[in-house]
Amino acid sequence: MNDFDWEVFRTAIGQTFFIVSISVVVGGLIGLLLGLVLYATRPGNLLSSRPVFILLNVLVNIVRPIPFVIFLVAIQPLMLTAIGTTIGTNAVTFALSLSAAFAVSRIVEQNLLTVNPGVIEAARAAGAGPVSILLTVLVPEALGPLILGYTFIFVAIVDMSAQAGLFGGGGIGDFAITYGSQRYNWPVVYISVAAMIILVQAGQFLGNYLARKALRR
Repeated sequence: MNDFDWEVFRTAIGQTFFIVSISVVVGGLIGLLLGLVLYATRPGNLLSSRPVFILLNVLVNIVRPIPFVIFLVAIQPLMLTAIGTTIGTNAVTFALSLSAAFAVSRIVEQNLLTVNPGVIEAARAAGAGPVSILLTVLVPEALGPLILGYTFIFVAIVDMSAQAGLFGGGGIGDFAITYGSQRYNWPVVYISVAAMIILVQAGQFLGNYLARKALRR
């Protein structure tokens, strides 16, 4: 362990936290908006619009199954236009945020569909408009499952962030490959794996706790 570079390791942890936190927040917010639009424009729903629903539904179905590494390569022209680079931490964070948004949108839509229609009708009878129903009725009603869905996305983002090293993005995954497996330094690999496990378990524990609190309201 004498050749373990703790300073580089701390930098890698910081990079992973940056990538994951920004991706969860940005991707989560965009995904929430997309999910609300998917739900609201579904035929027969609050803002029923078949063309909008079909367009967005097809887009989500196309993007969501694409493996992250391929997605990173495919959107390089967009990354160049938006942030001016296709490598580095910012590029990986941009791609992860976008990828997460499409995954979150489907989770949001599916959870909103489980809300009792009677709740919506009661809100309509009380004079609430479509946007008010979406934000003050549907989202609070589905909050517990939504939190669990976001927790799942958090774990997926941590997993995908480990691939950041392939594009010069840094992070724990890059550290494990560069300073561990490529140098046959297995303690470095195992410590990196342990760090990823701790990060995932902490996020899962927090998500489960918040979901329980929401479900007990």
